[in-house]
Amino acid sequence: MNGLSLTDVQAAADRLAGVAHRTPVLTSRTLDERVGARVFLKAENFQRIGAFKFRGAYNAISRLGPEQLAAGVAAYSSGNHAQAVALAARLAGTSAVILMPEDAPPTKLAATRGYGAEVVTYDRYTQDRTALAQELAAERGRTLIPPYDHYDVMAGQGTVALELIEDVGHLGALLVPVGGGGLMAGCATAATLMSPGIRMIGVEPAAGDDHARSLAAGERVRIDVPRTIADGQAIATPGELTFAVNRQLVESFELVSDEEIVAAMAFAFERLKIVLEPSGASALAALLAGRIHGLPERVGVVLSGGNVGLERFRELLETS
Repeated sequence: MNGLSLTDVQAAADRLAGVAHRTPVLTSRTLDERVGARVFLKAENFQRIGAFKFRGAYNAISRLGPEQLAAGVAAYSSGNHAQAVALAARLAGTSAVILMPEDAPPTKLAATRGYGAEVVTYDRYTQDRTALAQELAAERGRTLIPPYDHYDVMAGQGTVALELIEDVGHLGALLVPVGGGGLMAGCATAATLMSPGIRMIGVEPAAGDDHARSLAAGERVRIDVPRTIADGQAIATPGELTFAVNRQLVESFELVSDEEIVAAMAFAFERLKIVLEPSGASALAALLAGRIHGLPERVGVVLSGGNVGLERFRELLETS
């Protein structure tokens, strides 16, 4: 028993109903012809705060008791979970303090503060964010809402796959961007039961292959914090709870280069008319780069977020 069930995901969907957006599923004949499959793109760039993270943050915070809400919450994040916790806390009538890397994208720092959270910065390459956040939460008596290693967060993220399969039916494979593994754990829990035989395929930047290494080793492997344009996936090791789920349910973790991610961002902009941040485009990048062998007829792809500033977006695409 991995501690996460389809029932948990369905309960999260009930809590999120009317609060989170039921994001659209996009299709493209050009994409289908290029990869040789029918592709269904779950556009979480249209979710509140611009990424899937709102689902898990709101689900977790909505389950807190009155005393915990009165004391407030804390979190750590490179950006999207920070914004998600900030907004979810505001909606729940509580306050949030967020630990963020000092080199986090300026748009994400500004948005987090804009939702009303206090931001405390740290150096992601020399400091342990988990330990810092635990200390911060303990000092201030706040409940820590982790970005992925938390069953309520994972259940909330699983509603991405729940909605997708409810909307389009059976899928032969589902490609999911992987950072800490919470989105994949939630999606895999839902999808493997709702769409029997589905191939769950995680995608991570080549510089940050901790999940691929961990799956091969059969245990969590730690790497140096990766330097990649996919800041939302710059994680050193899989989550303990998330990996326990993913090692059972995920077929493989495929790798994509920063250049392939930018190419996917450009494709999404030119062909789909949407903006994706690097992390949000990584699963699409794996599909476009031909990383998935024996592609089934019907494939789902999670576009996990679109939080990238104009200058950064233009800078990245000019290098492609």
